[in-house]
Amino acid sequence: MKPVTPRPADDSVDLPERIRRHFNDSAQLKLKAHEVLAEPIAHATQIMVKALLANGKILACGNGGSAADAQHFSAELLNRFERERPGLAAIALTTDTSTLTSIANDYEYEQIFSKQVSALGQPGDVLLAISTSGNSKNVMRALAAAHEREMRVVALTGRGGGEIGKLLAPEDVHICVPHSQTARIQEVHLLTLHCLCDGIDCMLLGAE
Repeated sequence: MKPVTPRPADDSVDLPERIRRHFNDSAQLKLKAHEVLAEPIAHATQIMVKALLANGKILACGNGGSAADAQHFSAELLNRFERERPGLAAIALTTDTSTLTSIANDYEYEQIFSKQVSALGQPGDVLLAISTSGNSKNVMRALAAAHEREMRVVALTGRGGGEIGKLLAPEDVHICVPHSQTARIQEVHLLTLHCLCDGIDCMLLGAE
């Protein structure tokens, strides 16, 4: 790859207008997406609550921004979302650098999540599998490992669901953002995670 040659800043770019367009595009997608995502998000919430009430846990994984989303979700459950409550069992499979690098070094990067799922997952647990493209190979391997461990899967994807959408079992839940741009998909994924956290709290604590 050739190095990028620096050039003078383009002062003709209307940055405020570009920013307004990003805000508008994000808002319009969220208004459109809620029509198709409300039901699967509600179903995913019910699955997660059932697992937690049975002393199960939620394992979450993803790459890049989706790794950050997995950690965000786990933190909201382990600590709290917006209401005081005891911590809930959740593990982000993206945070232990010794585990991630040893698996990638000794085996292959595609197994960094699946080996953790096989070791930590139990029947009745839930895997939260996040991939904007639906084609992340290590997330796909984690999904297969979850099925082997008799876990249910909640998949957050975009772009039609990719290969992950084809691998889901009938008892799994697919939350697929109807868009192709990564940034927009991630924005809806974050809102979805907040809806899941709020729904879990409401089911466990009652609606305020």
